[in-house]
Amino acid sequence: MTLAEKKLWYDYLRQSEHRWLRQKAVGNFIVDFYCPKVKLVIEIDGVTHLKDKEIIYDRNRTRELEKLGIKVLRFWNDDILQGIGEVEIIIEKEIENRKLNPPTPFVKGGN
Repeated sequence: MTLAEKKLWYDYLRQSEHRWLRQKAVGNFIVDFYCPKVKLVIEIDGVTHLKDKEIIYDRNRTRELEKLGIKVLRFWNDDILQGIGEVEIIIEKEIENRKLNPPTPFVKGGN
């Protein structure tokens, strides 16, 4: 894990009332953190994600996960390292939102 991933894991997710999985295979992807109960993924991005090719890949990856009814939250390394409290608030708000509005996966076809 990167320094930011370790901080998020040890300072917050590991002690969360919600079960989080690290480096979890979801669909065709390995995600940084995944909470199956509310179908929430957290991705921690560094400077490599600023390249055009990576931006396109991340966008397509998010779209594919959303088709499975999964919400993807992305944070920069610095968001975690310098503002973990704000990140925790954002995650908790999204968990509550997902509980109130459970996700439904995209279904191909249908009438």
